[in-house]
Amino acid sequence: MPLLTWTWPETPIVVGLVVVLGIAVRWIIVRAVKAGVDASLKRARDRNAGHGSRADRILAAATGVNGARHEARTRTIGSILRSMTTAVIATIAVLTILDALGVPLGPIVASAGIGGVALGFGAQSLVKDFLSGMFMIMEDQFGVGDLIDTGDVTGTVEDVGLRTTRLRDASGQVWYVRNGEIARIGNRSQGWSTATVDIPVAYDEDAPRVVGILNKTMDAVYADPKWETVLLQRPEVAGVEKVVGAAMTIRIFAKCAPNQNWGVQRDILERSQEALRAAGVRGPSIIGPAPE
Repeated sequence: MPLLTWTWPETPIVVGLVVVLGIAVRWIIVRAVKAGVDASLKRARDRNAGHGSRADRILAAATGVNGARHEARTRTIGSILRSMTTAVIATIAVLTILDALGVPLGPIVASAGIGGVALGFGAQSLVKDFLSGMFMIMEDQFGVGDLIDTGDVTGTVEDVGLRTTRLRDASGQVWYVRNGEIARIGNRSQGWSTATVDIPVAYDEDAPRVVGILNKTMDAVYADPKWETVLLQRPEVAGVEKVVGAAMTIRIFAKCAPNQNWGVQRDILERSQEALRAAGVRGPSIIGPAPE
């Protein structure tokens, strides 16, 4: 079938202009994306090159802001944007060239629309999984090594794919979770965590004295090099939490790096008990059953 609107030299000029314009637009957008990626990486390196408070440095290291994970995610986003740019510009250029050559685009567009509808109905869940996975990766909702709660399963992330995420729970069982089925995510490895420690003493002990002893103990805990990269700030002795029966409970809070609260909690409890015992502070008495 002969071309319908071929004219010389207008048609070759139009085709050449479309190709050149497409290449130029792609080059500009790709350069802009690359500049954005490089600027983001540079800001992250400058922000985490030893500057800021102790808490800022700990959180930056714990959440991977200044590590390979942030760099890999940023470069992945840049690669996705470049690929999308190429696909969109190539599609527009091809359709424009076909139109310039006189090829009727109506049947092509109609066929593509019918095929898209059929594919949408047949692979709806698959497309949903892929889109969810792509946004999870781009938004850095979680990464390999994070402890997350998906609502149905809680475990450590072992692999993040576009369609599924692989988790291993506390019992060692491996779970494959479809990304499209994840409605909410609780990430215990991002931000920070709190260690909450309750210290029981006898109800008739001098509360201000007990709090003073515990404050000195918290100074020692915060100064311990073992917790230098874990404790965001000095543990806080909140004071008397409750008095029940023969026990008065003193509560302590410690702000820690994400998912590091359990070790801090045990150390605070052990040191507090030793310090109180050395100071002669009595623990709560065990009240037995009343004699008959």
